[in-house]
Amino acid sequence: MTFLTKKAIPRRTLLKSAQAGLALPLLDAMIPAATAWAKTPAKPVARLGFVFVPMGCDHSRWTPPDQGRLDGLSPILNSLEPVKDQVTVISNMRLPNAYPGTHDTSNSAFLSAAVAKHTESSDYYLGTTVDQIAAGQMGRDTQVSSLQLAMDLTPLAGVCNNGYACVYQNCLSWSSPTTPLPAEAHPRVVFERLFGEGGDSAERRAGLRDRASLLDSFTGSIETIKGQVGATDRARLDRYLESVREVELEIERAERAAAEDRMPDTDRPVGVPAAFADHAKLLYDLQVLAFQADITRVVSFQFTREHNNRTYPEIGVPEPHHPTSHHGNDPEKILKIAKINTFHVSLFSDFLQKMQATPDGDGSLLDHSVYLYGSGMGNPSLHDHENLPILVTGGSASGLKGGQHINYEKGTNLANLHLTLLDRVGIHMDSFMDSTGTVEDLFELTEVA
Repeated sequence: MTFLTKKAIPRRTLLKSAQAGLALPLLDAMIPAATAWAKTPAKPVARLGFVFVPMGCDHSRWTPPDQGRLDGLSPILNSLEPVKDQVTVISNMRLPNAYPGTHDTSNSAFLSAAVAKHTESSDYYLGTTVDQIAAGQMGRDTQVSSLQLAMDLTPLAGVCNNGYACVYQNCLSWSSPTTPLPAEAHPRVVFERLFGEGGDSAERRAGLRDRASLLDSFTGSIETIKGQVGATDRARLDRYLESVREVELEIERAERAAAEDRMPDTDRPVGVPAAFADHAKLLYDLQVLAFQADITRVVSFQFTREHNNRTYPEIGVPEPHHPTSHHGNDPEKILKIAKINTFHVSLFSDFLQKMQATPDGDGSLLDHSVYLYGSGMGNPSLHDHENLPILVTGGSASGLKGGQHINYEKGTNLANLHLTLLDRVGIHMDSFMDSTGTVEDLFELTEVA
């Protein structure tokens, strides 16, 4: 176990047992010992996240009614009302390098803004994605340099569509032009990666499952820490531990239910919640824990993949998503696309509200995190890459204005936004892929480290 001998607890404190490790959330007691009596909260770190949603949107129900101040939200974005002040909608962003216009390139260009080499073989070539550029610097001081998450099984071999190798459609993150990073859809595997310590994967899994709870291994150490911190830190630590335990229980419930399911969803990994919303919530909750304990500072989340045929009967869309997206201006199909868009945004909003409710230093986890949410496709019926549905959220501590709708008169490359976000988390580059500048009016004119 970790022994604490100073009045100030080190920021990187990690409680350890045979096959598990428990990182702590940011506590006020983690300020330098020399200033331990000061009232200044511990200094938080910046985080950067990306959420990809497939097959564009219904623009008529997505686009806010006014430019400038975000006084009114559109029907699709209405669930964001509780966090509206930390949301910026950006219209008329585009991905020129995603053409000739396919599901594969919609996915591959979203974080890379790069041209995908048209190949069915293993000689694929793309570009280093923005999240991995961020992870190269922001991940130096964390246990996990970045997390890649997904909602669907993502086969990497073979040809998926239009003569493109499956890696383009199924891998959102690339650490180099030739190295796609597979995403993980199983909450148990993600949980083990965040909290497993020592041994190989099988040993970590056995160590975690042999106990009634991960937290059982650390009861004594947790009580020791509680005895060294103030009331505010004790309450913060209790909330964090409750969140860890609740996620663990949700994973266990999903695994028990999966064992009884004789007709599993072939697109869903065995052992994940049967309901789409429950699965999404678990993966979002794991992001909160990973950020809260500073296990990682960079996340990419492929909400669902392009070309998927998932159905959403729970919201009145029993038809598969992909064929419905080819709406041909059919009002009924467009309405169903809007329902899917609304559902996805509502789950993202729940996540943002949880981030907002999670203390972090002198603010909330949302204040100190920036998330880009959007799609690499605009009108799915046309397979175009114009007027992408794009949101930038959080980040008030880094100067993100929020509460606004930026509507460009002419198409502006998404790479400009990537370059801007990198700059605001302290990664300064002259350009990123086909960027032509930065996104004006997104942030206050303040200096960042």
